[in-house]
Amino acid sequence: MASLKRLETEFPILDRDFQSFCALRGIFTDGLHRPWSNGVELMEDAQKNKHVLSTGCEGMDFLLRGGLHKGQVTELAGPSSSGKTQFCLLTASTVAYKHMGGVIYLDTGNSFSAKRIAQFLNQISRPAFDEMQPIVLQKVMNSILCQSVFDIFSMFDVLHCLESKLKSQMCRGDNDEILIIIDSISSLITPILGSSGSQGRALMVSAMSLLKKLAHEYNLAVLVTNHTVGGDGGIPKPALGESWKTLTHVRLLLSRDCGSDTYHVSLLKHPSAASGKAAKFIINN
Repeated sequence: MASLKRLETEFPILDRDFQSFCALRGIFTDGLHRPWSNGVELMEDAQKNKHVLSTGCEGMDFLLRGGLHKGQVTELAGPSSSGKTQFCLLTASTVAYKHMGGVIYLDTGNSFSAKRIAQFLNQISRPAFDEMQPIVLQKVMNSILCQSVFDIFSMFDVLHCLESKLKSQMCRGDNDEILIIIDSISSLITPILGSSGSQGRALMVSAMSLLKKLAHEYNLAVLVTNHTVGGDGGIPKPALGESWKTLTHVRLLLSRDCGSDTYHVSLLKHPSAASGKAAKFIINN
């Protein structure tokens, strides 16, 4: 990411007040770049640290070549009521239970449901148990931490606090968190794009850069949701524009049959799979 001094020269619209705000929150950095990594080091890191997390949905895992990959940011786009939040809650439940890892859930619309999490956990644990034991249920739910955020600046604050926590954990050799979910990131970014011009785009890119940094350096998987807008011929497409679509590692488009529990998902982008593949699945009520 460019330094503040360079940004001041290239983009005069980024005034001193805006630059000071960014500097205080570490959105831009004047620090040293990380050293180069060669192919062998990247391969060793992928084999040792960049594991795959099942989402709890076979159709989705099939498209994602096993599930959410650590070190990557996966975007799930879809219209309202298409099942994005249900998928996020299912994924949080599955990762917390099957992978025994911490989940950070950033909720932008008061849509997080602890009751739904408990329902998913009881479904996941069967047929081993008719119902998950209360002590196990409590332990798993304690590993899912939810934070409400209603603007992009609050999100930056939460993510920087998380980064500090992860640094401390890494120093102790104890990294519990393995998944970040933001439902929905478009609710935070859309307002700043509409009114801030270049400043809004700079914040959008900075947000994704921070998520990618957290994913890569601390071996986290990141799942974000996005809404859709009308595209060519009225066909829905992910929102946030052309600049945004180049930023995520993986893009998925979700839809749902009206009045049905059947969901359809298509792969728009993946670093190791051809786009255009599709699958369908059911999320039980």
